[in-house]
Amino acid sequence: MRAIPLLSLLLSGWFVVPVHADEAQDWLTRLGQAEQQQSFYGTFVYERNGSFSTHNIWHRVQDGKVRERLLQLDGSAQEVVRIDGHTQCVSGTLIAGLGDSPNSTARALDPQKLKNWYDLAVIGKSRVAGRPAVIVSLTPRDQHRYGFELHLDKETGLPLKSLLLNDKGQLLERFQFTQLNTADVPSDSDLRAGADCKTVNLDSDKASAAKVTQSWHSDWLPPGFELTSSSARKDPETKTQVNSLLYDDGLARFSVFLEPLNGATVTDTRTQLGPTVAVSRRLTTPQGEMMVTVVGEIPIGTAERIALSMRTDATATK
Repeated sequence: MRAIPLLSLLLSGWFVVPVHADEAQDWLTRLGQAEQQQSFYGTFVYERNGSFSTHNIWHRVQDGKVRERLLQLDGSAQEVVRIDGHTQCVSGTLIAGLGDSPNSTARALDPQKLKNWYDLAVIGKSRVAGRPAVIVSLTPRDQHRYGFELHLDKETGLPLKSLLLNDKGQLLERFQFTQLNTADVPSDSDLRAGADCKTVNLDSDKASAAKVTQSWHSDWLPPGFELTSSSARKDPETKTQVNSLLYDDGLARFSVFLEPLNGATVTDTRTQLGPTVAVSRRLTTPQGEMMVTVVGEIPIGTAERIALSMRTDATATK
């Protein structure tokens, strides 16, 4: 489970007590360790744009590997299996907020880094799925990211509930366990993918991916965001190479996709579904017309600025 694409609540400044910052850092450290050390299984609900879905999750830590299976219980059976954060197979179209990109890796939270971009605080206690919890808030210090309210299990540090609101106080995303078992370890059969779970094959060209970082850069990024990976693949329909760049600030993520238009007529677009935005802009480069698309859990204005800031080095190796 993505420790945090979970979610958040922006709290009024007067409600965040700075004296609890050190305690908040300790809890975030526990959270990062818990998902790499604690086996569990349970049921949770996920809400986005007023739409609800229910899911089972099995999470096993064994022999240095973290294996996880998610199964959506509403409608058609949608499923994803991951090992150490890498997607192994997928069935259906699992909600975007619950499934990372196939080549994304598990991340360790770094509270020391996060406190540069978020105000961290322990703001109270709660009870979720029958388990006592501590409430930790992460309030952004600028307008380029969302804040998080995390209800962490007192016993294990696992996230029991998480809420995400925009700067107007509107709920963008909710994650909440209704049942959680940390005493028993999921079995092999629990973690075995169903027959409809199709293997994910990554055709990324490592040599081409290296050229991506050499040839593309952004003239502007929100403070704290850094390039963490790049990849290149061929679009099965257009047969053109699509380059992608992944950025994060240690908590929030967004991806930039770059594709040559080759004379195609396209329209600039901007859409938002819950916390996830997708902004596409056409750019003129020395290599020709390109479509730049930014997708991630960031405000739409920030995504637009990033898209328009992408630049290519005309001298890059072709």
